[in-house]
Amino acid sequence: MTGRSATVLPRFVVAAPASGHGKTTVATGIMAALRREGLDVAGFKVGPDYIDPGFHALATGRPGRNLDPFLCGEDLVEPLLLHGAAAGGPSDVAVIEGVMGLFDGRIGTEGLASTAHVAALTRSPVVLVLDISHTSRTAGAIVHGLATFDPDTRISGVVLNKAASERHVREVRQAVEATGVPVLGLIPRDAGVEAPSRHLGLVPAAELDGSATLVDHLAQRVADHVDLPALLRIAHTAPPLTAAPWDPAAAVGSRAVAGRRPVVAIAGGRAFTFRYPETEELLYAAGLAPVVFDPLRSTSLPDGTAGLYLGGGFPEVHAAELSGNSALREAIRGAVGAGLPTVAECAGLLYLCASVDGHPMVGAVPGRATMGPRLTLGYRTAVVPAPSLMGRVGTRVTGHEFHRTTVEWTGSPEAAWLLDGRPDGISLDPVGSGVPTVHASYLHTHWAGHPALARRFAEAVHAFAASSPASSAQFVPVPPSSSAQFLPVSPTPGDQGTDLLHHGDRDVRPGLVDLAVNVRRPGPPPWLADVIGRTIEGLGTYPATSAAREAIAARHGVDEGCVLPTSGGAEAFTLIARGLDPRRALVVHPQFTEPEAALRAAGRPVERHLLTAEHGFRLDPAAVPGDPDLVVVGNPTNPTGVLHAAAALRALCGDGRVLVVDEAFMDAVPGEPESLLHPGTDLRGMLVLRSLTKTWGLAGLRAGYVVGDPELIARLAAVQPPWSVSSPALAAMVACSSSRAVAEAGAEARLIAEHRAVLVDALTVAGLTVLADSAAPFVLVDTSSLGPGSIRENLASRGLAVRRGETFPGLGPTWIRVAVRTPDVSAALASALTDLRRSRRAS
Repeated sequence: MTGRSATVLPRFVVAAPASGHGKTTVATGIMAALRREGLDVAGFKVGPDYIDPGFHALATGRPGRNLDPFLCGEDLVEPLLLHGAAAGGPSDVAVIEGVMGLFDGRIGTEGLASTAHVAALTRSPVVLVLDISHTSRTAGAIVHGLATFDPDTRISGVVLNKAASERHVREVRQAVEATGVPVLGLIPRDAGVEAPSRHLGLVPAAELDGSATLVDHLAQRVADHVDLPALLRIAHTAPPLTAAPWDPAAAVGSRAVAGRRPVVAIAGGRAFTFRYPETEELLYAAGLAPVVFDPLRSTSLPDGTAGLYLGGGFPEVHAAELSGNSALREAIRGAVGAGLPTVAECAGLLYLCASVDGHPMVGAVPGRATMGPRLTLGYRTAVVPAPSLMGRVGTRVTGHEFHRTTVEWTGSPEAAWLLDGRPDGISLDPVGSGVPTVHASYLHTHWAGHPALARRFAEAVHAFAASSPASSAQFVPVPPSSSAQFLPVSPTPGDQGTDLLHHGDRDVRPGLVDLAVNVRRPGPPPWLADVIGRTIEGLGTYPATSAAREAIAARHGVDEGCVLPTSGGAEAFTLIARGLDPRRALVVHPQFTEPEAALRAAGRPVERHLLTAEHGFRLDPAAVPGDPDLVVVGNPTNPTGVLHAAAALRALCGDGRVLVVDEAFMDAVPGEPESLLHPGTDLRGMLVLRSLTKTWGLAGLRAGYVVGDPELIARLAAVQPPWSVSSPALAAMVACSSSRAVAEAGAEARLIAEHRAVLVDALTVAGLTVLADSAAPFVLVDTSSLGPGSIRENLASRGLAVRRGETFPGLGPTWIRVAVRTPDVSAALASALTDLRRSRRAS
């Protein structure tokens, strides 16, 4: 029997002597600053807290996750860490934010579920955050005591927070460093790094309009004042981990699904921000399609709903808005009353009640909720007192409570749980079937620690779907291991989910010829490099966008108010998601996944309109649903290379709808015939995105811009962080807008067209189907003639890297996207494909 191989995961824990020292602000800033350095960062929180992981998600671009030995058991802490660090793609470093004081855990247990406990279970070094605003030399005693209290806890560095005068800092630093623990940073006092709070702690990131700006500010403060290389050196001292990553399919018992998956509607949006990502992963593994809806905005449950999950949040804060959405309240009351399997935790319980603080709610359970002065908070052991949706009699789980409301019940309903012996919540059988279908309680549970809960709920949902033909799902689920949520899309055969954060650079490895990434140069041409280099001497001055806006406006024949420079297309999509607040967004696929990822990360409702190979992936504006108020489409589209007619795109405008067209590859089309940026184009209701990355070799600089309706441009500018576009990038924009640069790009576009024709001919001779009429510097290729599955690894073994088709919604693993290179490279690719065909025939 062979032993399990160890996993190297650089990591560290951010801890403090007590609450209030700045753990969340510093930990979030560290995550965001490391991500700015190009690292893939996984963020974790010790304990049951939902709010801090929301800020971690903003900082890292990945779901924030929890590590809690009480909720999930000691044995699952390391597997959950490894799972979270790998889900959606491997991470370079894990940052684990602690809870309360370093050694503070469940009362009466000698530190169970404390930060130190989790640090020991994960064998992680600890970085201490210490608020020194009201102390000086005593800081050394605090560090010394924490470092020597428990030999299993290794404090490897200290970040001094809220530093004051140089004299004060010098005194503190000397005292701390005398303990042998190095000082890694000194963060000055700054009210701008304090996140707003309310009655239950911090305001969730999803509810805070300025949360993205706050995280950007934290990243800059950390980058300016903390030694990031030293932090990474500490992270790399963490020993390899030997456990197997947690597997939701193994935990719940993976269920094969014939046809469409039954839908579980999951409450999200600003009022329902509390849920663990593992919950959705378990439901997906159990053969269901979790679909997020917003009770503040949605007027009905998602089509095909066969189960309902209402997690935690602050319905009392949003009670008036929730109450005002009477259409959804009535729809949920009717569905629950008809036996829809429903789990509601805390906020979900309140929402199902008749009212919250006098505001009418769903009325599916006979209770009225009111705010009170007393905070109920703590870990609980729960037992099922009678057969319920969640378990058999005597089923025992762990959970936690976190609320200031109380519910007054009408009558004496069956309790959902006994929490340490006292009744809590309600278990209902509204249709009289003899099997309860409603489980509502204040208790928050982590289903990774108790997968039987997910399994039992999933069985009820499958049974409900089988008995209700109308509930058959109309959704293609996005795998929950990505940062994306599940939301309604048009079904397409073969699309079993897409990692929206995948980019072509992940398909490239050292030693492989890069056909996966569409950047066409290793760096800028000498004349452009010289322009960029001359900006270095002025980097001590904050960047100004005026010259770039003027040059871009002249390049496209528009007013300067129609132009917004951005730090690449990624920032532009993020600004659109945050600045426009669409009621219902639609992304036309297959295309670049960044727009959808940005919308989902901002909590916006997103649907997909999928174009098909049968129709050449061409856009028919009449087939696009008319209800969305934001439509995103690429032109020419990545990865198909299809150039849509400008008239077809303009047909999507009107009726208050915003049309976003990604023209990142338009400068590779000779003459740019279908661009929406020709002089005289009516830009009302339009935003057109351009990138300088691909043509000019500026991927590492991040340079792009948006041209469009000046009112929309102003809304994007209002949420853009100050000075987000660097002086070198702005200088590049000016240079690349010149007549010389436009002419050079035109010549490059004509050369690309010649090389693309050579590539298409070579692939066709090799027996492959190439999507006709690509107008882009890449082609989309169907490799199904070589057999089922992806050929990417076969090509990699032959020294060639291509972009996987299944990383785009609507495409399966037999598709590959191939960047146009020189004819000799195309010939080498064709030769490798011919060899592959022969070897497969021989086998």
